Order: sequence, then structure tokens, then C-alpha cells
Amino acid sequence: MLQPLENRGGSPIHGLYLHVPFCFHKCHYCDFYSLVESPGSDRQEAFTERLIEELQWRATQAQLRPATIFVGGGTPTLLRIELWQRLLAALRSFGISDAAREFTVEANPETVTPRLADMLAAGGVNRVSIGAQSFDPSLLKALERWHDPASVTKAVRIFRTAGITNINLDLIFAIPGQTSRTLDADINAALALEPDHLSYYGLTYEPNTALTQRLKTGQVSRIDEDIESDMFAQVIERLERAGFEQYEVSNWARKSAGMTADRRCAHNLVYWRNENWLGVGPAAASHVDGCRWKNKPHLGQYLNERPAPPVVDVETLPAERRIGEELMLRLRLREGVPESWIQTRLRDDRSRQQKIQEFIAMGMLEAVDGCIRLTRRGLFVADAVITQLL
Repeated sequence: MLQPLENRGGSPIHGLYLHVPFCFHKCHYCDFYSLVESPGSDRQEAFTERLIEELQWRATQAQLRPATIFVGGGTPTLLRIELWQRLLAALRSFGISDAAREFTVEANPETVTPRLADMLAAGGVNRVSIGAQSFDPSLLKALERWHDPASVTKAVRIFRTAGITNINLDLIFAIPGQTSRTLDADINAALALEPDHLSYYGLTYEPNTALTQRLKTGQVSRIDEDIESDMFAQVIERLERAGFEQYEVSNWARKSAGMTADRRCAHNLVYWRNENWLGVGPAAASHVDGCRWKNKPHLGQYLNERPAPPVVDVETLPAERRIGEELMLRLRLREGVPESWIQTRLRDDRSRQQKIQEFIAMGMLEAVDGCIRLTRRGLFVADAVITQLL
């Protein structure tokens, strides 16, 4: 199969994503490609060597000087330290990490040690995203999330001691059994750790996950839609009062007069602004100049096919679909879409222009500072609004 980048070698890559598929347990809500890593398994070393090989091969195809690098999974911090050292050395030797102003690694709090944190910091990692999800043991159990809430506090302390101070906490609301009171306790616990960034997502029941199967069989009950909406409002109001800016539907960055750094996630902004990103590793998705694809979600095939990885779902979007996707992604941002962009890109698209005006009249969209954006009311039905403009 023709590799998508073979016709786009001159296109700049703004963000690089690396997928590490290993986990020590599959959380019941997770639909990302991941593999439970059993004791004594030798897959990590073979995977790391193959990942480095793909990076080297990709570097010959594209201008691989990304402004952002993000390592996700799976559980990247489950990778053995000596393998992390090889990977970081390779990123540096290929010149890939030199230009990155933001280098994020996802971390499971149970896997964080001082040695790991020191090694990541020495390798150029300057931001971590810690999977907290909740600080309530009963809610973590509902998600089948295996970590002690106290380990989140410990992980934050370890990373800060190592010099990685830009910290995000991933959290979930509308968990079965959660109440307004326990949500408030979660928010209090998160704010007490003084993170620079918070990602707070409403729980979604993805197809083919253990949680969705438990929902179908009546083992768990979904939070009522109105209660979930109230919880979202509670998150927005609490974080706003605590000095966080909601810059995307589910993401908040600390704002402070004394801070000079922008704590919004630069890597995720690459996605939401529909820029070019490259994914390496099994199941990693890519988007370059309107062409998108992903590596096949199969570790065995990823290890055996080389130097090019097996790719699936290759699609080059027609112009109208590209415009719709960019509009959809940009509307997730609180800054919205510049009216000049709409006037230029949608000049002959009366249907979308009319729909935007209808949503403005309904109070779901508004014009602010030369941009069209979701209103506070529109945030609560963001998916419904955005889908109609796709």
C-alpha cells in the first residue's frame, strides 16, 4: 500500500504522537488500543526498537521537527526505564525533540518513581498528564481503575521534585454512583494539588468496552442526563472560581497574573486547529494536509511489517468535508472560529451559513471579538450543535 506521507514529504508536521500500548490492567471505560502486560513479557523491548525504527523511517519522509510531542497509551510510564532511555536518545539523535517546546507524557500514578521522573526530565519531557479520574475509591472501583488516590498526590510531588512542573490531571464526572457532593470532593482534591491544567470529561460509554457491557446487563446505572448536565455546570463554575480558563469544552488551564507561560495544551491545540500531526506506534492516527490514516491496531503486525507500518482507514477528505471538520474542531475551542474564516471558507455554503445564524438566534452560538463561538448554554449541547455543522 502506498504510504500516505509519500506524496506529502514537504509538509511540516506540527505535532508528533507516540502510542505505547502496554497496560497492567484494562480500565472498563477505555476504548484505546492497549494490551495487558504480563510479568516476564519481552514485548516491550521489541516494541521500543520497532517504534524507533518507525520514527527514523518517518524522519526521512517528512519535516519531522514538531513543536509538540505527546506520548500516550496505554500506560507509557509502564515502559521500562532503560527502554525509555533508548527512545529519548533516539528522538534526540534524529533531531525530532530539539524543536519541541512542549513534550508531554501520560502517566499512571502507580507507576511513577523518582528515577523515572528524573530520567524523563533529563530527556526533555516538560509536561505530564496524570490519570487521576477520581479521588474516591468507590468511584474508581466503578470504573475498574486500579490506583490508590493517594498515589496521585505522590506522583505530583515526584514530578515537581524532578523539575517537571507543568502538570495536567485527567478527571471524569458522571461516574455511576457519583453525586454532587462526591463530585465537589473530587474537585477540591484536584485543586489542592495546584495543577496547571485540568481535563475534565463526562463519562462516555464507548462500544465494545467492559463498562458498556455492564451497562447493558444492568450491573451499572447511567447518571441521569439532567444530573450530568448539572455536574458539568458544577465543574465549570468551581474551576472558574478557582482561576482556571475553560479554553476548550473539556479542558481548563490555570490563569494567573504572575504566570508568563501559556498552560493550554499546545499538542491538543494542534488537533483542534486541524493542523498536521503524525502518529507512530500501533493504532496511532495521523492527519496531514487533509489526508488521514492510522497505523493498524495490532502489535504483532506492527512488529513484523517494516520499515513502513501497516496502515488502515486512509482517507483524503474532499474540500467541503475538510471545511466541515475544521469548523467542528475549532468550535470546541472557547475562542471560536474567526468570522473572517467563515466569510472566506463558507462564502458559497449557504446551508452552513444559515445553520450558524439559526444557532445564534437560538442562543447556542454567539459573535464575540470577531469570532463565532459556543455560548455558555451551547457548551451543554456542544456535540449536537457541532455535528449539524459537520
